[in-house]
Amino acid sequence: MSPNEPRQRVERVAGSRRAKLTPAPGAVPEVDVIEDPADDDDAASASSSGGGPNDERMWREVPPHY
Repeated sequence: MSPNEPRQRVERVAGSRRAKLTPAPGAVPEVDVIEDPADDDDAASASSSGGGPNDERMWREVPPHY
């Protein structure tokens, strides 16, 4: 790698404990994922459906180290 080639850099982020890296040369830019609202409805209905037959027993059990 020659000194004239572009490189990835570290940037400080104000108010944050973590730094941010600039995109690497030749890298594909990040793609924002668009969530489908229909998927959210399916997940919400599955979690509120009352659960499975062993859910109540699972919540009552205490691990042996307690």
